[in-house]
Amino acid sequence: MTDLKTGELHSDVAVVGAGPAGIAAALALAHLGAKVALVGPAPAKIADARPETRTAALLTSSVDFLKRLDVWDSLVPHAASLKVVRIVDASRSLLRSPDITFRASELGLEAFGYNIANTVLVETLYERAREVLPSVLPTTVNEITLNQSEAQLELGDGTHIFTRLVAGADGRKSVCRTAAGIGIDTHLYDQGAIATSFRHTLPHEGTSTELHRELGSVTSVPTPDAFTSSLIWVASMAEIEELIACNDSDFAAQLQSRLGDVLGNVSDVGARANFPVGGLSAKQLAHNRTALVGEAAHIMPPIGAQGLNLGLRDAAALADCVAAALGRGHDPGCQAVLNAYVRARKLDILSRTVGVDLLNRSLLTNLPPVQAARGLVLAGLNALPPLRRMVMRVGLAPPAALPSLMRPMAEQANLAQAPHLGA
Repeated sequence: MTDLKTGELHSDVAVVGAGPAGIAAALALAHLGAKVALVGPAPAKIADARPETRTAALLTSSVDFLKRLDVWDSLVPHAASLKVVRIVDASRSLLRSPDITFRASELGLEAFGYNIANTVLVETLYERAREVLPSVLPTTVNEITLNQSEAQLELGDGTHIFTRLVAGADGRKSVCRTAAGIGIDTHLYDQGAIATSFRHTLPHEGTSTELHRELGSVTSVPTPDAFTSSLIWVASMAEIEELIACNDSDFAAQLQSRLGDVLGNVSDVGARANFPVGGLSAKQLAHNRTALVGEAAHIMPPIGAQGLNLGLRDAAALADCVAAALGRGHDPGCQAVLNAYVRARKLDILSRTVGVDLLNRSLLTNLPPVQAARGLVLAGLNALPPLRRMVMRVGLAPPAALPSLMRPMAEQANLAQAPHLGA
């Protein structure tokens, strides 16, 4: 694929962005037969990196995806199962919602998914990419030139990539999105978030607890250590700034006051990182030989473990669309393929981004009708197990069919063995 004399590289797809969604997209595309180049700075080794503060809650379809990409076995020792999700209305509203508990066992599942440190996930995916991809370039993109027949990428190390499709997985400030002329809509909230970890005296027992409060939420998520949880604390920008300024003992005291006795006594708060909470939606998911994946296409508040799982479904769906085109001898970057990708992802992305936005906005309002409506919904979920199970299934899987690499292995085997009509 690479001409060493000219520094030129030719591929079917160039994936730009070495975060989890980008690396997974590159692996999925290669798995289904595409010639792929992955471009993006290599992740820092765990030993050399800053202490990890953020984790990824991977739902079942994402886990099945990672199994197909042959990376899950390496992640298992670092994964904590998410068996129960508990939602608590910790507001001071007179119309407080009832607590509700979702159990994976109600769906016949061992777990809804697994929680893994971002650093471990990215490093494991990247090592797999170095093993199986013909071109992994740990550098940046200086310039992208697009025309009717191909895209040309000029990289920071001097390499030039000629490709038929650019998969832009390069995040919030996507160079690929800008080069393709794709605009964005942004949704601003007066909120920030803190990501950290902490120890507690009661075991988490695989339970993630979401305490919904005015202006945000406090969510604890299990880690492999039964007495340690990761934390996402969403609140007003003013409160987040105050919390970041606290020393460790004062922060632990503030966290204890929010959690109460849910996990016993809180201690040993880890490194803290804060970031703004907002939403971003690309006005086009694909255009001008460019398909957007993950946070280059959509960003949402950190509620309900939807963000990364949505990006991984982007990656798997794009691989399906490209594989179908290559199988027919078609150009993987042509408009028909881009349109197919948009159709495959439109409903899933819309339902997740709108749903998370509405839930987050419901926490920001003190209007009694909104609070009453939210309480009625949660009361109905408590009282009606079939409705609760339906909501859990919707949370785990998109409204449309899963991409091929995200379907359970047993389902794949059944499809392979099924007789084909007309054969």
